[in-house]
Amino acid sequence: MKFYSIASGSSGNCIYVASERTRLLVDVGISKKRIEEGLSMIEVSPQSLDGIFITHEHSDHIKGLGVMMRKYRLPVFATPGTIEQILKCRSLGEIDSELLQPITRDEQVIVGDISVLPVRTSHDAAEPVAYRFTCEGKRVAVLTDLGTYDEHIVATMQNLDGILIEANHDVRMLQVGSYPYYLKQRILGDQGHLSNEVSGQLLCELIHDNMKMIMLGHLSQENNLEELAFETIRQEIECSAREHGCRELCIDVAKRNDPSRLYEF
Repeated sequence: MKFYSIASGSSGNCIYVASERTRLLVDVGISKKRIEEGLSMIEVSPQSLDGIFITHEHSDHIKGLGVMMRKYRLPVFATPGTIEQILKCRSLGEIDSELLQPITRDEQVIVGDISVLPVRTSHDAAEPVAYRFTCEGKRVAVLTDLGTYDEHIVATMQNLDGILIEANHDVRMLQVGSYPYYLKQRILGDQGHLSNEVSGQLLCELIHDNMKMIMLGHLSQENNLEELAFETIRQEIECSAREHGCRELCIDVAKRNDPSRLYEF
């Protein structure tokens, strides 16, 4: 499988996941131009995409959806609650509802040779999900926008080869920052976003002998730093990684404005 972050952050998200035969996007919260430029860097044509999976309806995940649907006529997979909100979003322009494919949380859907499992998450959206992708024994996941995690998340995210996981904020930076009180409480709540520390704690429950890549994503521009997220999580998982013999484990930070390297599993 192939895994590539075109953009990840509080201002916009778009991730590419593919097998040899199937090419997918997870979220399109950036412009069509940026998506096209990101794909061109790995020599992928937007016309060759097989679909878009949407995690939830917030703007930083669907901003470019209307334009992409009209330009490329791509099927869009999302939960019924998310689809309802997409259809209400006037900023997306005209949406062809026939392209919207409803999926059910915790029930797998097959696109080409990739099995996709939408996993329910705790976030202040209509019906949000994370996604786990499986093809020929390889597994990768996109797990962002959740205020907390539970045994269900841990169970469904086992045996991953690679993961993009949220490391949204540093708690101390958020607490002393300029955000209004209500917004701080929202971010810190169970339907908000994962802090660096909690992200590291979750990763300790997911690491196994054959995990190859961890990508930290959805970093807040105001309440986090790349170096801080990396070091906090490295310290959280270092002992766990040694215990599992993960000698080749790569920890990367997804950029807000620049694509990542292309990972292949």
